[in-house]
Amino acid sequence: MTKEPLIEFEGVVVDVLPDGRFRVRLDNEREILAYTAGRMRKNRIRTLAGDRVTVELSPYDLEKGRLIFRHKDERVSTAPRIRRDNKRYR
Repeated sequence: MTKEPLIEFEGVVVDVLPDGRFRVRLDNEREILAYTAGRMRKNRIRTLAGDRVTVELSPYDLEKGRLIFRHKDERVSTAPRIRRDNKRYR
């Protein structure tokens, strides 16, 4: 028996739940429950509400998925950065 290929979707994290779980709204307007993949947990990649992510779904259960990638934010922060010694710089 061959293994079924996984389906990848992109979406936005709507809500952060306990135990590394997230409510994600996919681009096709469906909401699913997703958990953090082991590689993201191992590398301590933080995911917050509003982040754009890629989700892997099994063709057998389209209500649960796994976060496999957090996309980088394209916008540049306009707030001034603060160094550790509390001196401002730009």
